[in-house]
Amino acid sequence: MKIATWNVNSIRQREQHVQNWLEANQPDVLFLQEIKCETHAFPSLPFHSLGYTAEAVGQKSYNGVAVLARKPFTVIHRALPGLPEDDAQSRYIEIEMDGITLIGIYLPNGNSRGDEGFAYKMAWMDRLADRAQELLDADRPFVITGDFNVAPTDEDYAPGALSPTDALVRPETRARFRRMIWMGLTDAIRALHPRGRIYTFWDYQAGAWQRDSGLRIDHALLSPTLAERLIAAEPDRNERARTQPSDHVPVMIELK
Repeated sequence: MKIATWNVNSIRQREQHVQNWLEANQPDVLFLQEIKCETHAFPSLPFHSLGYTAEAVGQKSYNGVAVLARKPFTVIHRALPGLPEDDAQSRYIEIEMDGITLIGIYLPNGNSRGDEGFAYKMAWMDRLADRAQELLDADRPFVITGDFNVAPTDEDYAPGALSPTDALVRPETRARFRRMIWMGLTDAIRALHPRGRIYTFWDYQAGAWQRDSGLRIDHALLSPTLAERLIAAEPDRNERARTQPSDHVPVMIELK
C-alpha cells in the first residue's frame, strides 16, 4: 500500500500538478492540505477520471484538507474529535480503508495571532495525541500524515532557516511531537533515514529552494503494527523544481 501526503498550497493553482503526480506515482491514497477552497468547490471530477474518489473538508480561501483514494473507504471524522464544535478551521479528515485508519492533518502553524495562536496549536496537538492514544487503546492500525508544522530536531531544518522562537521548533511544540513518538508511534522517514538533512518544504522567499534552505515538517506517523510493514518513505524533491510549484513536496510511504 502506498500512502502519500502533500500540502498543495491551493488546489486551484496546483490541480494539474496533482493529476500529473498521481499518474506518475499511483499512490493508493493521497492526503492534501491547504486546498484553500470550500468543500463544494473541490475539483473531484478530474481525479475521478484517474480512478480516485475524493472527499474534501474545505473552507473559503484558507486551510482545507482532502483525500483521494483508489479503493473504497469510509469517512470516520471530518474534524479532530474533541475540539470545540464551533471551531471552523478545516484541518482534519479521518477515513477507514482496508481495515486501517488513515488520518490526514494540517496542523496549525502557531506563529500568527501571538500567544492565542500558539495556544491553539498546543491544544490541537494535545487533542491529536489523545486521538492517537484512543486508537492505540483500541488496537487499531493507523497512520497520521500531513503537514505537522513541526521540525522535530535541529537536523530537520537548514541552518538559519528558522529562529529559535519559531513555533515550529519551540520546546513546547517539539515536546508534543515527542509525546506521540514515546506513545509508540514511528516517524516513517526517520525510521528508514535516521540521519541526514531531508526536507519537505522550501519557502518561496530569499532563494530558499536554490540554496536548499528547507524544513522537514511533513510527516507520517505509524502505529506499531504498521511500522513493522514499512518498506519505503521518501519526499519527492522533484516537485519543488516544477513551474509554479507548491512550497511543499509530496511525501510517500509504502507498506508491504
